[in-house]
Amino acid sequence: MNTFGRLFRVSIYGESHGQSVGVIVDGVKPGIKLDKEDFLSDLSRRKSGGLGTTPRIEADDVIIESGVFEGYTTGAPVLLRFLNQNTKSKDYSNLVFQPRPGHSDFTAKNKYDGYNDYRGGGHFSGRLTLGIVSAAVIAKKMLKGISFDTKIVNLYGETNPNKFNDIIVDAVKNRDSVGGIIEINVKGVPIGLGEPYFDSLESTISHLLFSIGGVKGVEFGAGFDGVKLKGSEFNDPIIDEKGTTKTNNNGGINGGISNGNPINLKIFMKPTASIGKTQETYSYRDNKVTSLEISGRHDAAIILRGMVVCEDAVAIALADAFLINQAYKK
Repeated sequence: MNTFGRLFRVSIYGESHGQSVGVIVDGVKPGIKLDKEDFLSDLSRRKSGGLGTTPRIEADDVIIESGVFEGYTTGAPVLLRFLNQNTKSKDYSNLVFQPRPGHSDFTAKNKYDGYNDYRGGGHFSGRLTLGIVSAAVIAKKMLKGISFDTKIVNLYGETNPNKFNDIIVDAVKNRDSVGGIIEINVKGVPIGLGEPYFDSLESTISHLLFSIGGVKGVEFGAGFDGVKLKGSEFNDPIIDEKGTTKTNNNGGINGGISNGNPINLKIFMKPTASIGKTQETYSYRDNKVTSLEISGRHDAAIILRGMVVCEDAVAIALADAFLINQAYKK
């Protein structure tokens, strides 16, 4: 449903054009120093305003409503809330009768019998990722010694970063969108995280990543390129007593358990579904396929703001796995 985790539990709530969106984080250790300043770095990475991002600008000023007292976490659930102050709900009124191709409009209307909040995508909006990012700020504080290196390695099929800007400019000019591939390397992960069978580390990380709108593929280590390798080439030779491997085709995970090497994964984010370009889709008002031109404010390359969201989803999964692993060893 809207809650993830066994010990580090994250519950997201809100809609894009509702009063607010946010998250409740349970399982937070007491005594962690936490104030608004701690959220600025990751929230700024998610913030819109740059080339290829939505013109909708929100303050994204975090309101810490509970779980923190005199600057430190208390051990009680932490409630983090963000007000929605820049909405244009009328831009979405026509989507009740004519769902956007590639979006949740059609599936949500059918699943919830038309009672869903369709404004700005409602509960399916990228606005809800504020909960993932803000919860991960706490998760990262609990993951001492672990660092993340996140970057775009492919945009619209192009792997040369020097050409990314031109691709985005072209997409904006043509009122279209582009997708790409994010690579994340996580260093300092201890050996032993992950609970096979069904809570293997790949499973829980992927579970969270696929909850992010726009994520359509996840691979670890060599991933699908591993099809070109034989077992003798794919296997990662162990070269010291700490378990360091010569290669990392398995992405730092064996048997669903972290092996102490960097966790390496790639995520494919599709082109933003909401585009300004005229499209053809079924109209329930006219009972036929007609042209649709979407109003509203959207990202030409949601991957630009999606990088930190994907990174933070991994952090949440690791925090949960870390607490479970600690519990077993006590």
